[in-house]
Amino acid sequence: VQLQASGGGLVQAGTSLRLSCAASGRTISTYAMAWFRQAPGKEREFVAAISWSGDHTYVANSVKARFTITREDDKNTVNLDMNSLEPDDTAVYYCAADATPYRARVTDPTGVGLWGKGTQVTVSS
Repeated sequence: VQLQASGGGLVQAGTSLRLSCAASGRTISTYAMAWFRQAPGKEREFVAAISWSGDHTYVANSVKARFTITREDDKNTVNLDMNSLEPDDTAVYYCAADATPYRARVTDPTGVGLWGKGTQVTVSS
């Protein structure tokens, strides 16, 4: 079972990126999914989460109104659309699956059952 994140890169402030997380080996359709990020010298922090049903999303205050999380269960994929990127968004972004199925959200690293390997996002000013 693996989560593979992609879509990271080096971009200028004010631009957009879409990160995608593709799961292989099992379906993620019954699991809440999330994105976390970790900047150099900082702890891993919650960015956005989506419920297993897709009906509810949760976004950190620091990225609210700029980032959107969606899921495409037919593709076993979760996406993070990031708009109006800022230098403070620079980090390694990790997708994550909840440890327990059918929950509304996973917003704390201790609740994560499976981590992806991460993709680097660098925003230049």
